[in-house]
Amino acid sequence: MALTDYLDEAEPAALVLVGLVLIVIPEPATTTLGAGIFLLGLAYMAYEWNRP
Repeated sequence: MALTDYLDEAEPAALVLVGLVLIVIPEPATTTLGAGIFLLGLAYMAYEWNRP
């Protein structure tokens, strides 16, 4: 149970967190970019869900 075993879960979670932080910043460009990164992270998380 090494840390590298969980790297597949950490990458999409980091994208989701960065997206949420950018959404909170009250600038239209960063909000749009944050929403895109957030959705990319969710899609990546769904893609990695049951992969061996």
